[in-house]
Amino acid sequence: MPIYEYECRACGTRLEKIQKIDAAPLVECPSCHEGALQRLISAAGFRLSGGGWYETDFKSSGRRNLAGDRKSDKGGTSDS
Repeated sequence: MPIYEYECRACGTRLEKIQKIDAAPLVECPSCHEGALQRLISAAGFRLSGGGWYETDFKSSGRRNLAGDRKSDKGGTSDS
């Protein structure tokens, strides 16, 4: 379930709420009890890093860049 951010237009309180995608947005502020909550648009918290399903399962073998490969490259000499 996604985490939605809300801000009260009356008192400025900000909060996060885990809700189903099809759930109705919250309206009442838990701090001031006014019906002035507004759902905010925020960035997604999704990030792929390091070795994992993309690196090991879908990338072509000539283009793999696994975490172990990066460590061994640091000790080598450079061509420049």
